[in-house]
Amino acid sequence: MKKQSWFVYALLGLLLGGLVYIFFFKPRQAELNALRAERVSLDIELTTLRAKKVQLNKIEAELIDLNKALAELETIIPGKKESGEILRSVQQMALDSQLELVHYTPEKEIVKDFYSEQPIPIEVAGNYHNLGQFFDRILHFQRIFNIDDFSIKALPSQTAEATISAVFTARTYFFLEESQIKKPEINRPQKPVKEPDEIR
Repeated sequence: MKKQSWFVYALLGLLLGGLVYIFFFKPRQAELNALRAERVSLDIELTTLRAKKVQLNKIEAELIDLNKALAELETIIPGKKESGEILRSVQQMALDSQLELVHYTPEKEIVKDFYSEQPIPIEVAGNYHNLGQFFDRILHFQRIFNIDDFSIKALPSQTAEATISAVFTARTYFFLEESQIKKPEINRPQKPVKEPDEIR
């Protein structure tokens, strides 16, 4: 009888343990596994976000460098909107060098791929020293200028301030606006012309 009751107690204990496992520990185990899987997923996502942040920081640094380079380039080759100011600067440099502007008429712009070239025929009168000062100012000016077709001659009637005249073309450059840049035309293959059927 005692052996039978011990067996019943053991069976009840096992049954109770099984019920506790099924209704308490098993759901907790599933929840724990789900939390572990979520943690792994979040760790992967965090690693991906950190890598993206490094890439983003690198891209932002490159963008800052590009903006600096563009600002420097726009200082050398400005947009068309600044052309009037630059042309006035050339006149002012000649006056500051104590040169007489005999002729100064900007010609029509020559449009290139993404920029335009502005030829400015100039004739000045003065002396060698003042002419040298003018070219030094042009050389150190923040915009690009090329000097072409240079010729110099002595004035027929000279004074201390005016002994020579110089004729040259100053060329400066401007970036075109995006709307002004010509897009390359795409050559589409033409459809072959069908020959009329021969009359038999």
